[in-house]
Amino acid sequence: MTTALPHKSRRLTPRWRDYGRPRELVVRYLLLLLVLGLTVGPLLWQLLASLKSTGEDVFGANASLLPQHPTLRAYRTVFDQVPVVTYIRNSLIVVALSVTSQLVFSTTAGYMLSKPGWKGRKAVWVVLIASMMFPFESIMVSLFLSIRDLGLVDSLAGVWLPGFVGAINVLLMRGAFLAVPREIEDSAMLDGANEWQRFRHLYLPSAWGAILVVVINTFISAWDDFLWPLIVLRSESHMTLTLGLSRLQSSSFGYDQRVVMAGSVISVIPVLVLFVITQRWFYKGVSSGAVKL
Repeated sequence: MTTALPHKSRRLTPRWRDYGRPRELVVRYLLLLLVLGLTVGPLLWQLLASLKSTGEDVFGANASLLPQHPTLRAYRTVFDQVPVVTYIRNSLIVVALSVTSQLVFSTTAGYMLSKPGWKGRKAVWVVLIASMMFPFESIMVSLFLSIRDLGLVDSLAGVWLPGFVGAINVLLMRGAFLAVPREIEDSAMLDGANEWQRFRHLYLPSAWGAILVVVINTFISAWDDFLWPLIVLRSESHMTLTLGLSRLQSSSFGYDQRVVMAGSVISVIPVLVLFVITQRWFYKGVSSGAVKL
């Protein structure tokens, strides 16, 4: 006679206690919706306002959220009033220079800071940390005087030069390189790999996530920068996109709220496209490149 073993039924549906109480779930989703509204809401409102026709109000008690008669007139007006293509070209040049210099100097500097045993390593580390404590406005005047002495006022090089490398990117790459096991480097040294070969074939492939974070952060910072180009640039042919589109608010172009909103949307589109494409690797890079002391 055989006895049947007790059968444990598999749980096919999750229980509330696995995710928290219903009240806690409601609070979590409400907070998520609140954060979503605060972050996405202004951009969505700008997009909808830029699609409104001339007879529709953008502000005021009679203004509606959705456009009654959607039109792309505001976007055509932007391209007619200002040289948007020239602004985009200038912004892309600054972004390309910034991304290239940030990658070269942040990876090499981060690699050197991750290597123990050389004198002055701690002093460089302290200087980098201290430089992050000073806001840009506190050194803005001295930076402009330096750019003026170099003869780079009203040039794209003058816009790019102060941001050719950032301390936060150096520290990010240092943290990513510190995550590489020492044993792997020792094995590479036994195989005859020199310093450059270890850096090129061992450290860089292991830190691709942090490198992508550097690229995205640099792109966003260089593309959205407004204050520094406003100080350095003079002629319209050298203006970046954010600075050039700000001229739409002047009375010389016949101030139209819909046109201003359209210009804001145009300046945000490249950043949104880049982030949507690379968001999965961006979050992985943030976790893999955490700064380690």
